[in-house]
Order: sequence, then C-alpha cells, then structure tokens
Amino acid sequence: MKDQLFLIERRGFLRAGAVLSLGALAGCTTSNVLSPATGTGSDQTAASLGYVNVLRKNKGLSPLVADKAASAAAMSQAARMAKVGKMQHLIGWNDSFYDRMKSQGVVLPAAENIAVGQDDAERAYDAWYKSPKHLENMLGNYRGLGVAVAQNAASGNRPYWAMVLAG
Repeated sequence: MKDQLFLIERRGFLRAGAVLSLGALAGCTTSNVLSPATGTGSDQTAASLGYVNVLRKNKGLSPLVADKAASAAAMSQAARMAKVGKMQHLIGWNDSFYDRMKSQGVVLPAAENIAVGQDDAERAYDAWYKSPKHLENMLGNYRGLGVAVAQNAASGNRPYWAMVLAG
C-alpha cells in the first residue's frame, strides 16, 4: 500500500466544534477504538533534525533546534493517530490544532506534518520533502522541531509519524 501523508498549518486558528444536544449525548456509546492505547512510540527528533537542517542550509535558511515542547506535541499526535488507527490532524469533534499546541507549550506560529507507513525517519522525511505543502512547512519561518513515531497493535502496528515545527 502506498504511504500516505497529510499536512496542516494552523496559525492561531480556532476550530469551532459542533454543538451537541443532551438528547444526542444520551445516545452516545464508546467503542474499542477509543479505549486507551497500548502502543509504543519514540521521539525521532534527533534522527530527523539533520535531514531538515541540510535542506534548510541548502536554501540559505537558519537551522532548526530540537524543541522539547514540539517533540512532546509530535509524540502526542503520533500516539493519538496510532490509537484510533487513522492518519488525521483533528481527532474528535472538539479537537483544535491551536488548542493542542497552546496546551503543550509550543511557541506559535506552528505547523504540523503527518504521515503513515514509513519504516524510519529518513523515509518519513523523504515523503514530506516530496510533497510541496510539507516542504513549504519545513522551509517555513520556524525555530524549533519535534518529530515522533507511534504504533499500536490495535491499529495494526502501522507507524504513524508527526512533525511539529515551532516559532
């Protein structure tokens, strides 16, 4: 299956959630997909930073530095995707990229690249590099970087990747 990737760049954007009535809430149920994840994940910032910085240097841009908040946000997003078995930026009706970044201390503006299926940091970077919008994010006016991958047996152990670029 061909690797998939998506991107989002939200600068101070608040996503409005849907309004649910009490009647609709009373009929809600949960499923195993929403149960706690029992997966594995790892910080891939060190493995990715060199690739991104060579790219930036070749374009005359300043290098990025490993950013703890961006790394934590990337790990959180990768784990969220692995938990539900879907590659998507927003998970759940009330999810907000802006709120996630702010709550994790990521300096704004920020951007997020996501991918699924790549075996290692080099292949994830290569997929983002070959995508014009992802490449634009990596060449953006950011200072910090965090990259993570997570897998979950309940979602087939596919590697879910997240990159967070921070202002």
